[in-house]
Amino acid sequence: MKLNALDTEQINKESLHIDEMDTLDILKVINNEDQKVAIAVKDVLPKIAEAVDCIYEKMSCGGRLIYIGAGTSGRLGILDASECPPTYGVEPTLVQGLIAGGKEALTTAIEGAEDSQELAILDLKSIELNENDVVCGIAASGRTPYVIGGLIYAKQKGCSTISICCVHQGELSQYADYPIEVIVGPEVVTGSTRMKSGTAQKLVLNMLSTTSMIKMGKVYGNLMVDVQPTNEKLRLRAINIVHQAIDIPEEDAKKLLKESHYNVKVAILRGLTGKTEEECLEALKNNNENISFAVKHLK
Repeated sequence: MKLNALDTEQINKESLHIDEMDTLDILKVINNEDQKVAIAVKDVLPKIAEAVDCIYEKMSCGGRLIYIGAGTSGRLGILDASECPPTYGVEPTLVQGLIAGGKEALTTAIEGAEDSQELAILDLKSIELNENDVVCGIAASGRTPYVIGGLIYAKQKGCSTISICCVHQGELSQYADYPIEVIVGPEVVTGSTRMKSGTAQKLVLNMLSTTSMIKMGKVYGNLMVDVQPTNEKLRLRAINIVHQAIDIPEEDAKKLLKESHYNVKVAILRGLTGKTEEECLEALKNNNENISFAVKHLK
């Protein structure tokens, strides 16, 4: 495929003279273009929903979600993966991000890394990829060899595959069980896919991980009840979550949390039902860790 034929490489007519504009007008152009991104994501919500249901099914059977990408796409995957443990209390291995060129590529461009399908295979082998896993390939252009190689290998291993790109009929899409193509249009700076394309990818990744975690029982109402209180800020957040969830004074929430060995879910469930810690743990275990379902089970 010719590079200049890609959606992401087209000229944006709205920014043709951006180099002659004053600061505020430049910002207005960027902002106006950014507003188109959420609408483009809205257009593919059914595709995202299918991908989420696949992730949830695999995670429920012990599988993992593996993001794989190069450059900005790879960095976004790693960012999303790294936020899951502190936010939802999951193991760091449940959601992982791989980037062409390895950790050094997070801050430095690694020449040629994105052009190697073999590197992707080696990276996936290093985490012992298996058929229970879901591999999500991310590439704005839809043509990055590293990502394509990763998806091909994933399918050979029997994994479910997802792709995220920002072009019509991206090459990447043909290797994915659940292709997601978010067409955001030409970038403000031609070909600078860290902008609208990157924003679109970030929004989709937010949806994939957040919705999967909600379905895994990591949220009660809209509260992140599996937060791990590992520092002062998170301890205060945990207290506030218990306080909000059962509408009790913060001091009482702090005491209940301490008595529940700082397990936010147990503290909330005890506060809502008056049951013992053991009864609450058992109810959570029998109801997919979902507090709302556990409350009904205990009443």
